Amino acid sequence: MKKIAVIGAGVNGLSSAVQVAEHFYSDAQVVLVSDDISPNTTGDGSAGLWEPYLVSLDETVLKWSEDTHRFFHDLWKSGLAPEVGVCLQPIIRVVSNAKNYDIPKWSKIPFGCTSLSEDQLRILSQDHKKNYTGGIHFVSFTCEPTKLLPYLLKRFLNAGGRMERKRVESIDELAKEEYDLIINCTGLGSQKLANDPKVHPIRGQVTRVHAPWLYATYVNDSDDGNYIIVNTDTTVLGGTRQVNDYNTKVSEEDDKHIQEGCEAVEPSLKDAKVVKKWVGLRPARDNIRLEKVEFVAQDGTKVPLIHNYGHGGSGVCLAWGCGKAVLQLAQEIFREEIKSKL
Repeated sequence: MKKIAVIGAGVNGLSSAVQVAEHFYSDAQVVLVSDDISPNTTGDGSAGLWEPYLVSLDETVLKWSEDTHRFFHDLWKSGLAPEVGVCLQPIIRVVSNAKNYDIPKWSKIPFGCTSLSEDQLRILSQDHKKNYTGGIHFVSFTCEPTKLLPYLLKRFLNAGGRMERKRVESIDELAKEEYDLIINCTGLGSQKLANDPKVHPIRGQVTRVHAPWLYATYVNDSDDGNYIIVNTDTTVLGGTRQVNDYNTKVSEEDDKHIQEGCEAVEPSLKDAKVVKKWVGLRPARDNIRLEKVEFVAQDGTKVPLIHNYGHGGSGVCLAWGCGKAVLQLAQEIFREEIKSKL
């Protein structure tokens, strides 16, 4: 029986681990290795909005986002929405600092994506006391990580997967344990684990509030814009996108920006009860690294290694699609191994 390690129990690690464990159910023991699990991962604090964000877009990334959108749609239709935190809702995305705002490349994936008319922009600008210059409206999903991650972990364990709670300091550690394949999904941790200086943080600060009267999401994609993203039990107010900022403490200045900016758009938020204030570091990279390589340990041991990290602000939006791609690479590795023995 094969032995496979997946490092990292965030949304990308779990999405990869689930699909690998379910596919190789009778042929491999899949071990999920991580010192942190939900609710202590980076993804747990995010709003889980399906929308490619702070990530470079190409046809491959669009395919991953489409696969994830389909996954959320299937969960929503299956009746699992309350358990996994999936909401289907209208979303308005606007900008105040760009002329001739183009519909994004991903516009054909969600439902009914259309440009906002000049009249609509004028009305929204008046309501929000802004000067919107472009925008779109579409219907899409949020999938709340604090509910999605426990669901994925349960699904992984039901597929015969095993959890090992420990911090991995180097891939060498696992290479010595005679794994047939190692999958690295450690996000920002790949700075050290994969020795990759291209990985860097984009700091995000949010406030969760109880506002059950809200049923639609608002995103201002301008440089200093705010967002109001509705989840199943709470609403997420944001936010910040501070590149190379490692500060994980709540900033009073950012808190003021979030509170005042979101209340200007939705005055009723002044009465919303604050549930939690949170800071997370998005694991960004110029391009997502999802590839197979051969890892050579210090003692000369060679182990197939798949990297899956650098998703920026699109971890939830791309996770299932990236996990599907990881599974395809794992299948290729084992097929090549069989051929080499013939």
